[in-house]
Amino acid sequence: MGSIPDPGELTELTQPSFDDFQRQTSLMTSCTLLWKELSDHFSSLEQDLLNKSEALNRKIRSLDNQTNESLNLLRHRESTLDDALQIALRDIDNRTEAALAALSRVREDVEDGDGEVDNGEGLMLKLKSFCLKMDALGFWGFVIGKKKELEGLRAEMPEALGECIDPAKFVLEAISEVFPVDKRGDKSGNDLGWACVLVLESLVPVMVDPVLKSRMLATPTVKKLANDVAEKWKVSLEERGGVENVKTPDVHTFLQHPVTFGIVDSDDLGLYRKLVIASAWRKHMPKPALSLGLENQMPDMIEELISKGQQLDAVHFTFEVGLVEKFPPVPLLKSYLKDAKKVAASILEDPNNAGRAGYLAARKEQSALKAVIKCIEEYNLEAEFPAESLKKRLEQLEKVKPEKRKQIVVPANKRTRASNSNGGPMPPAKAGRLTNAYVSSFPAAPTFVRSPSHGQYPAALPPYPSPPHMYGSRSPSYAYSPEPAPAIAASYPVPPMSYPAYGGYGNVLAPTYQQAYYR
Repeated sequence: MGSIPDPGELTELTQPSFDDFQRQTSLMTSCTLLWKELSDHFSSLEQDLLNKSEALNRKIRSLDNQTNESLNLLRHRESTLDDALQIALRDIDNRTEAALAALSRVREDVEDGDGEVDNGEGLMLKLKSFCLKMDALGFWGFVIGKKKELEGLRAEMPEALGECIDPAKFVLEAISEVFPVDKRGDKSGNDLGWACVLVLESLVPVMVDPVLKSRMLATPTVKKLANDVAEKWKVSLEERGGVENVKTPDVHTFLQHPVTFGIVDSDDLGLYRKLVIASAWRKHMPKPALSLGLENQMPDMIEELISKGQQLDAVHFTFEVGLVEKFPPVPLLKSYLKDAKKVAASILEDPNNAGRAGYLAARKEQSALKAVIKCIEEYNLEAEFPAESLKKRLEQLEKVKPEKRKQIVVPANKRTRASNSNGGPMPPAKAGRLTNAYVSSFPAAPTFVRSPSHGQYPAALPPYPSPPHMYGSRSPSYAYSPEPAPAIAASYPVPPMSYPAYGGYGNVLAPTYQQAYYR
């Protein structure tokens, strides 16, 4: 067997160089760094997997909770159907008895459809009378004739609609006169959208389930009728040229319609949003927007209003939907006033508004100031935005008056065509342009009183043709006499008096008139 070499001898035989030692050191350092990098990478992957696993577990727990809540809600709704049905049947019986009793009192004054209503109790009796008899058209005619008593109608109508045997069908029949299509012959009549919105809003508390408040008691038949009405309105919207060509009260009626009957369609959310934005100036528009399921889109809608220069409408939306912190109202109001001043300045620079530019610009700024002051007072913003300076500016603008227009002076040598009171023929408008087309506009030869200081003009002297007796307001008045005057050859009848030479009247006016006449 060979002997093991002595380490000292091996060292002497293999003595490594310094470069080898450096290479080994660099290799060990690279391996250490690579190991650390791989270890960190796998640790990161492990932590990501743990986080995702926890997120999935939380989502599963949330879905389980939602599923349990939905199942509990469904079981609750199912259990309450019997109670709601019993309440509805009892109400129907009561309403039927009340309707029969009302019909038996048809001769009384309260049942007279043309009677006058002079107090709140009488208003309620009239409304209940129509509802008990299910007289939808009579009810509609009564409501639209009481616009001045709008607040009274709003307070009494829900209770009155509760007396109907079928409130939903009653309301659909009542508003069918103007919604979804206006059936009136005179389309230029008053807009009755306010009445439609009032009736639909008053129906909501009647349609709510008395046991489960989040449920609407609308039968499948009623929902089908309501859906048909909504589809007809959307078709008429396209026929009228789109959202921009529809009146705001009509839009409000359509938006309230699906809310009242519980037929909000998620596929129509885009249409709902367009309609709300187009009619955002209507103060009550945020309420149906929230009921239609647009609460998640409200921030984007408010930003869209601000970008369109409708800062005042955006302020109303922020307070209605609770986004005041995200969209502070004071900067929006100041921006609105700034834009109004820019518009007023552009009116002043417009040459088409000469003479009235100052007044129109003042009116524009005045309208903006009034709207902002009202908004400040309504939402109690005086501490953040004092209105004293705005009110002073408003008083200054109210003193601006429109400039009076300058009177147009008509030159004296322009001939005015007037009706001939003496029955003489009027010359045609283009008689002076036609050869031999002259027709005298002077009356037949009148008789004059001879002046004692002047004799008859000689026939050889051609006199100036005199203007007719209706020429202007400076024509002298002559006294006529039944004594006939001798005719003058080759001349038109003139009064036997000379033209006085004051201011060139006698030497200028007559030739000018003659030249203008024969021109």
